[in-house]
Amino acid sequence: MGGEGSASQLVANNGLSSCMVDVNSVRSNWRSRGFSCDIWTDPPGQTWEDYTHTADEVVMTMDGDVEFEIDGKVLRPPVGEELFIPAGIVHSVRNRGRTTCRWLYGYKIAR
Repeated sequence: MGGEGSASQLVANNGLSSCMVDVNSVRSNWRSRGFSCDIWTDPPGQTWEDYTHTADEVVMTMDGDVEFEIDGKVLRPPVGEELFIPAGIVHSVRNRGRTTCRWLYGYKIAR
């Protein structure tokens, strides 16, 4: 199962891209917009199918080959691209790569 990582790290994409994710910057941006921000880690082949949440969610690939399916649309965003998942929408996450992948996720915080 996944979990949190260090907030101060810059994360490269296993040589697949020159893009890097500054976790502190993303966390600051998401919090300013009312979202939490944590790191999830999945081993090769891990899938999370047909989930819904009661809050809006944002996700961002940090490294690896992560596929998101949101309301029936399959997306494989590049490292550093944010995706928005509205509350109540069915979504899945799949590690399609041969290596561990990491992705950021955050839920809209009730105020």
